[in-house]
Amino acid sequence: MTEPIPAWPILPAKGRRWDCLALGEVMLRFDPGEDRVRSARSFRVWEGGGEYNVARGLKKTFGRRTGVLTALPDNELGALALDLIGQGGVDASEILWRTYDGVGRSTRLGLNFTERGFGLRGALGVSDRANSAASQISIDDFDWDRLFGADGARWLHTGGIFAALSEKTAEAAVAAVRSARRHGVMVSYDLNYRASLWDSHPSPDAARRINQAIVAECDLLFGDEFGLAACLGMDLGALKPRRTPMDDGPPHAAASTAFETFPQLRGVAYTLRESRSASVNAWQGVLEARSGRWLSALRPNVELLDRVGGGDAFASGVIHGLLEGAAPQRVVDLGAAHGALAMTTPGDNANVSAAEVETVVRGEQPSTRR
Repeated sequence: MTEPIPAWPILPAKGRRWDCLALGEVMLRFDPGEDRVRSARSFRVWEGGGEYNVARGLKKTFGRRTGVLTALPDNELGALALDLIGQGGVDASEILWRTYDGVGRSTRLGLNFTERGFGLRGALGVSDRANSAASQISIDDFDWDRLFGADGARWLHTGGIFAALSEKTAEAAVAAVRSARRHGVMVSYDLNYRASLWDSHPSPDAARRINQAIVAECDLLFGDEFGLAACLGMDLGALKPRRTPMDDGPPHAAASTAFETFPQLRGVAYTLRESRSASVNAWQGVLEARSGRWLSALRPNVELLDRVGGGDAFASGVIHGLLEGAAPQRVVDLGAAHGALAMTTPGDNANVSAAEVETVVRGEQPSTRR
C-alpha cells in the first residue's frame, strides 16, 4: 500500500539518554560450529537473548544509543557476558549484579548450546538457564520512572521470553511497560512464545493473563497468529489454516483481531518463513497498521549460515525505521533485510553494517570489495 501510516508520537532524541532500552535476559551461547553439541570438543562463545539482541542490532548496525536492563552473577561468567555486551556497544550501566555463592545454587548465568543445522539436519537449541540472575529480577529492582522519565529512553523493548522466566519477571515486565507508557515512551513487545517456560508458572492461565496485561500497554507487537493465539487467548480455530508457510492470510486476520482487542496498539509486525532446508529458507517481513499493510520483497531462497536471531534482527530494523520516521514500506524493508543478513553471520546478532542493509533493501547484489 502507498497510504502513509499515521506518525508515531516518538519522543525527540535531544535530551534523551537512550533511543531504546531492552529489558530481558542475556545468556552465553555456546556454538559448536560445524560440529554437534553431543560430539563437540570446542565451542565459540557469543552473548545473546531475545530482547537484548534487538538493542544490540540497533546499536551495532544502525548506530542507535541503546542499553540493556538485565542481571548478571558477579563471577567470571558474568564478567565474560559484560565484555561481550561491551563489544556490541550496548550501554551496560544499568545491569544488576548478583552475589555468587560459588556453586550457582542461588544465582547463575543462563547458558544456551545451539547447533546451526545444515541441509536435512535442523537447528537445535539446548538451554540451561534455571535460577539465572535475570530470572530473579523483581518489580522493585529498577527505578522505572527514572529510566523512562525526562532524560531517559525513547523506546522500551521487551518480550515474552523474559516475562515467562518467573512470576517476578512477569511482574517486572508489566511494571516496566506501564511506566514507559505513562511517560510517553514507545513500547514494543515480542510475544516469542515458549511453552516450556510458561509451563513452569503456578497458574495455567499465566501466559494469557500476563501477556494481555503487557500488550495492553504496547504500541508495537511482534508475533504471528500462533503467538497471538497462545499468549493472548485468541481462537485459532476461527482462522483459516495457512495454505503454505508463506501464506499471510491467517496472521493478517489475527493482527486485525489484535487491533480490535487492544485500542492503543499501533502496529503488528511478523516474518514469514519456509524452511526448504536448514540452509535455505524463504523469507519475508510484514508490517500491519490500522491504516494499511506492507510486505517486504519476498526472498524465496535465502542461504543461511546461522538462522538464530533473524527475528530479533527483523525487530531491530523495524524499530530503527520507526525511530527515523521512515515510510512504512521502508520500515518493513529495513527489518526484512536486516533479518536476512543476520542469518548469514554466526552468532545471535547481525555482524553487518547499515550500508550492507541498504544494499539489500535496494535489491542489489553484494559486490566483492578490494
